[in-house]
Amino acid sequence: MLRLTLAQMRRSLGRLASGGIAIAIGTAFVAATLLAGGVMTRTSYDSVAATLADADLLVEGDLTSDDLDALRGVPGVDAVQPDVHGWLEVRAGGGKRASLLALPRASDPRLDPLELVDGRLPERPGEIGLPAAAAERIGVSPGDEVVTSRVRWVPSEPGESPGPSSAPSPGSERNADPSEPAAQGSYESEDYPLEVTGLLDDPRGAYLAMGGAAVLPLEDVQAVSGAGSLDELQPTGALLALTPGTSTARTTTLIDEVLDDVTVLTPDEAAVRALGRVTQGTDVFTGLVLGFASIALVVAALVIANTFQVLVAQRTRTLALLRCVGALRRQVRRSVLVEAAILGSVASLVGLVTGTVLAQVALLVLQRVDLDVPLPGTVTLTPWVVLVPLAVGTSVTVLAALLPARAATRVAPVAALRPAELAEVGGRGGRARLVLSLLLTAGGFVALAGGVGLGMLANPMVGLALGVLGGATSFVGILLGAVFWVPRVVGLVGRTVAGNGPTARLATANTLRNPRRTAATSTALLIGVTLVALMSTGAASARVTLDRELDERYPVDVQVTAFDGGTDERPAVTGGAVSTLAAADGVAGTATLASTLAALERPGGGEEWLTDVYAVTPEVVRSLMRDGDVLANRLGPGTVVLGEEAAQGLGIADGDVVDVAARASWEEAALSPPGGRELGLRAAVVDMGSESAYVTPETLDDLSSEAPVTRVWVRLDDVTDAGTVVPALSDALADESVEVNGSALERAGNQRLIDTLLAIVVGLLGVAVLIALVGVANTLSLSVLERRRESATLRAIGLSRRRLRWMLAIEGALIAGVGAALGVGLGVLYGWAGSATLLGAMGDVVLSVTWWHLVLVLVVALAAGMLASVVPGRAAARTSPVAALGVD
Repeated sequence: MLRLTLAQMRRSLGRLASGGIAIAIGTAFVAATLLAGGVMTRTSYDSVAATLADADLLVEGDLTSDDLDALRGVPGVDAVQPDVHGWLEVRAGGGKRASLLALPRASDPRLDPLELVDGRLPERPGEIGLPAAAAERIGVSPGDEVVTSRVRWVPSEPGESPGPSSAPSPGSERNADPSEPAAQGSYESEDYPLEVTGLLDDPRGAYLAMGGAAVLPLEDVQAVSGAGSLDELQPTGALLALTPGTSTARTTTLIDEVLDDVTVLTPDEAAVRALGRVTQGTDVFTGLVLGFASIALVVAALVIANTFQVLVAQRTRTLALLRCVGALRRQVRRSVLVEAAILGSVASLVGLVTGTVLAQVALLVLQRVDLDVPLPGTVTLTPWVVLVPLAVGTSVTVLAALLPARAATRVAPVAALRPAELAEVGGRGGRARLVLSLLLTAGGFVALAGGVGLGMLANPMVGLALGVLGGATSFVGILLGAVFWVPRVVGLVGRTVAGNGPTARLATANTLRNPRRTAATSTALLIGVTLVALMSTGAASARVTLDRELDERYPVDVQVTAFDGGTDERPAVTGGAVSTLAAADGVAGTATLASTLAALERPGGGEEWLTDVYAVTPEVVRSLMRDGDVLANRLGPGTVVLGEEAAQGLGIADGDVVDVAARASWEEAALSPPGGRELGLRAAVVDMGSESAYVTPETLDDLSSEAPVTRVWVRLDDVTDAGTVVPALSDALADESVEVNGSALERAGNQRLIDTLLAIVVGLLGVAVLIALVGVANTLSLSVLERRRESATLRAIGLSRRRLRWMLAIEGALIAGVGAALGVGLGVLYGWAGSATLLGAMGDVVLSVTWWHLVLVLVVALAAGMLASVVPGRAAARTSPVAALGVD
């Protein structure tokens, strides 16, 4: 039988090729999806964890110098980099300025997220490495000198009036702890020259939102921050580089034994947590990967099963002939299954290679696009990526061949050799099929709804699993019952074109004459179009929803803040800077904010929190913020608006009365008793990440009648242009003593990440469209070839070749159009359900549809239906009626 099976495969290469193409494309889609999932995961992790460089572990928690020494003593730890920073303003000889984050030089290259592009890194106090963009802006290069301000604590001489008690460094927002011992003295600022030793690049965008980062020796970071020691910089964590081969799990255990109250994370774990903060605790990107992989498996299984069932069903007469010459049922069944296994394994291997090549080509194309997102250079082949497509393609092909083979062997040989009767759907088997279809469809939609509810209210991953199961079950039920409803729908649509002549009426009648054939042909396209519509709708909904989430998380595009150089006077933004911002290209609007330093006291007394209190009106908030309703709706007379984190740290609940006292300077904040006005304001706690507090201008006047303008809010025309507009603003303000930062750059980075992930989805859509086209072409071609005798009969009774071709084209367009329209409807439904499941935990989900995608799919489906019917129809039309009638 094996030789006979191989001989049959050689004789049926044409038919097997069409089935093999469907299998190969289905497995290619599975492989491409799994590879794309790996790229999506790696890209999202690397993007949000850019500041971690190539660290092996991240230790989070308040650390001291002794804690850092203890970390260095842990076996397997090569280097420890404390998480500390400062701020500095560098001035060039021509008066150009740049405000930058000040970072200490990394103790190990693996812990440095910045790359040296020119010169060398600073090695001793008095040296600095500048971002290449900032150096170009102020006109310096390696070897030049810049000047910054160094803040020093100068103790009072004996006999001088008492000074402030251990005031925090100017420009920082720290809590004043009255329990600290008093130290007499004051802060003094002095010029501090620095030699530029090198230029730096930030390839991962780690410090985009801060306007760039400079690198200095640790001693200089302390000096520009006014800190006398590393402990005064208050490290909030540390990056660890381990000896190659060291177990991260073992090192984590050792660190937990050495230090208390710290959290040890791998970079991937830190990235997952960071993504959770962006998406309100929902791991959306992992969910997208799992969702696409699950959809790929289900759709590939359906496409392969549908195509192979048609292929095997066409050979029922051949299998029956084998029974007549003595083959046993089990031999025939085994022959079909061996043939399916060979075809499935070979086609799956081709699909695996094709999917891998397509994924790598797509990755190379994305790398040539300026996305500013850290894409890997090559796809990563894992055992899952290799084994899953091969297993799916082979096993599904065998399962798809099992039912037709079983049906063929159960028919008596003589009965099977008779002409096939029209499919009966009203008998016992039809009723059982109808009942099973209804049960699967109804049960699947119930499970799908349950997955949506579970994803929105509880666990998105569990909801996703239940939703995929429900969606797959309902879709199988719809396909199982397609033989009942697809021909009727096609018939209803066909009646609208039947009046165009006998050819159209004949095409409509053909679609109703064999319901199983019509259903099989239409569902081939239904599967592919449903997938395309599902992914397009899901991607559009995810884009709009994540955009709204970014609007809430990053409400202000750009903030221009007067730089505090350590003087007692509060700095102010000049009118020239405000005018420059308002006239800049790419700026949609600006607003000035006056502020005062204030102390907020915990309810019931206790520790004070020092912060800047800004005055703003609800109208300004709504016009300048991306999502200003949360803040604008709570602003009012006698109210101070606080972010949730700040309120929780102070133990303030919404509606509490908080004592707010104005302070003229950080030094005055340490005076006992302090000066300044004090008001009792009602706290309004909102979901806002800002560490500042907001009041109305009238309330600020009551606190401080001479509060200067210290900040300007800037709204951009298009936030995705932040990478161009924000550096241009920095260039325009190079003569001003201001810091240009804000959320636009970070928001744009996240937007680019989303765009990149959705670009990967678009690539998957392209593969899905190809699957749909091949599926309908295969099924329609096989259907037309199967009816060559019918076509010959029509030719014999007078139907012209042109009308025969036109009849087949109309029939193909009817079946394909109905399948595509139904697929669009199902795809939109499934796409919305998947979006609600994955994104519901983040908040309100915006369900969106990219209609032009779906219209394009319908047009392509109609064209594919006509072409798939016309090509084999021309072959049938060219064959003489006598020869065609003689075909067995």
